[in-house]
Amino acid sequence: MSKDFQNTMKFKLEKEPSDTPRDIFKKVFKALDEKGYDPINQMVGYFISGDPTYITSHQNARAVIRRLERDELLEELVRFYMNNIKLDG
Repeated sequence: MSKDFQNTMKFKLEKEPSDTPRDIFKKVFKALDEKGYDPINQMVGYFISGDPTYITSHQNARAVIRRLERDELLEELVRFYMNNIKLDG
């Protein structure tokens, strides 16, 4: 208790890494696969229901997928798909 109370203490909160949607999909897919789940089915369940329990907590995947809103992740999926298919008239 002999600290000098005239000085201001500094508090620095570390920011969470700002993952791209691609990074998020890769991390979550890998974690689900490592735990023996079908990653596609589990992610579809999450997107349809919004229930994060479809995503394993292994490798912190449940927290990782919630860094972005579901609609942002779905938007990225649609964008990627449409950019990578050949549109036939």
